[in-house]
Amino acid sequence: MLGRHELVCQQVVELLSDYLEGALSGRERRRFERHLAGCPHCTAYLAQMRETLRITGRLVPDDLTPEMEFEFTEIFRRWREEQPSG
Repeated sequence: MLGRHELVCQQVVELLSDYLEGALSGRERRRFERHLAGCPHCTAYLAQMRETLRITGRLVPDDLTPEMEFEFTEIFRRWREEQPSG
C-alpha cells in the first residue's frame, strides 16, 4: 500500500520533464528520487529519456530527410491545434 506522499509510476512519468529541467521543488524532487530508488522500471525509463535527449541534442536540420521534416512539422501542427488557447 502506498503512503499518502508516495508517487506512483504514472506521476513519475508526468513529472519527468520537470525533473530533467530542474524545475521540481526540493520536496517534489526528493519524492521523485525516492520513487526511483525503489522502481527499476522508472529508473530505466529515466535512463532512456536521458539517452534520447543526448542523442537528439546532436541533430542538426541537415540530418533530417524532407520526409522527416514534413512528419515533424505535421506532428507539431497537430499538437499546437490540441493546445487550449490561452
